Amino acid sequence: MALVHADPMTMAKELKKTSPQKTSKQAVQLAHATQGFGVPLTAAPHHFWVVIPRGTQQPVQIVEDLGMHIHGGESELLERVVLPRSVWTAIANPVKRMFNERLKAHKLKAGQWKVGKNRVDRLLGKELCVLAWAIEELEEEKVGAALRNWLALRPEERWWLFGMTASTVGAPEDKGRGWRMALKYALGDSPQPVILEARKAQVKDDEYETLPLFQT
Repeated sequence: MALVHADPMTMAKELKKTSPQKTSKQAVQLAHATQGFGVPLTAAPHHFWVVIPRGTQQPVQIVEDLGMHIHGGESELLERVVLPRSVWTAIANPVKRMFNERLKAHKLKAGQWKVGKNRVDRLLGKELCVLAWAIEELEEEKVGAALRNWLALRPEERWWLFGMTASTVGAPEDKGRGWRMALKYALGDSPQPVILEARKAQVKDDEYETLPLFQT
C-alpha cells in the first residue's frame, strides 16, 4: 500500500483549525471568574439580586444582598424597589448593554437577564437602583427620557445618588418621598440636554477620583 505524504503547509492549517488555543486564550484574558453581571465567585459577596418572575405581568424586584461579612456570617437582604413589568421591559436591554460594556472594559464576562434571580455587581446594582427609583412611578412615556438622562450621568454620580437615597428612603414603601421623589423629577422631568449641559460644566475625566470597580 502506498504512503500518502501530506504537504506540511496543509497539515499546519488543519492543526490550527482544531487547536484549542483560542478558547484557552479567551479564558486567560478574563480578569477573574464572575457570575451574572460581574459578581465575583467568592463566599457571599456584597451584590444585588434582580428577581424576574416567569409571569410576564408580574413586577420585578431589586434586592441588595450585603453579604455574610456584615453580621458575623449572616447575610442581610434589603429590598430596594419593585418595578412594574412594563417599566422593567422598557429598560432591560439598554441597561444590559451598558452593564456589559462596562464589564468588557474590565475584562469580565458579559451577563444576560433571565427568569429567576439575576446577580448584579454591587456598584452596578447601586446604579440600577437609582434608575429604578426614578421611574417606579413615572409615566411610561417619560421612561425613555429618564433612561437617557441616567445614561448621561457618570458612575460616580449614580453611586452618590444611591447613597443619599438609600440612607433615608431606600425601601419599597418609601417611594414618593424625599430623594425618591427628587430622582423622579430630576431624571424623568428634565430634558436630556439639561443633564448633558450640566455634565459639560463639571470637572474633566482626569480630575475625577475613580473608585475601583468589580474587584474581588
